[in-house]
Amino acid sequence: QVHMVESGGGLVQAGGSLSLSCAVSGLAFDSYVMGWFRQAPGKVREFVAAISGSGGREISAESVKGRFTASRDNAKNTVYLQMNSLKPEDTAVYYCAAGFRPYGSMCPKIGGQYDYWGQGTQVTVSS
Repeated sequence: QVHMVESGGGLVQAGGSLSLSCAVSGLAFDSYVMGWFRQAPGKVREFVAAISGSGGREISAESVKGRFTASRDNAKNTVYLQMNSLKPEDTAVYYCAAGFRPYGSMCPKIGGQYDYWGQGTQVTVSS
């Protein structure tokens, strides 16, 4: 059984930083691309960042590029999202997701291409 548990969310002032973690168990972690998505109230879920199974490729959405970075530690089965220079518009529930990609470095931006999801962690940025 796959378990994915996000942590690290909270309340932060604009301009501040947060680091999210997602601990994963029950799958061959390095065979999965790991993605981060977010959903704000009344809005659709949107892609934030993703990192390939080996960690060799990392991509991020234009809205967070240069501020957010995904990373992973395959020895710990954990993926991270470092968020800097946070803005009020970054307020959302953040979800990690795992997609089976045993070969290559594809990092999907579409949620439907991921197989497993965490329960989400709230990030609130005050102005």
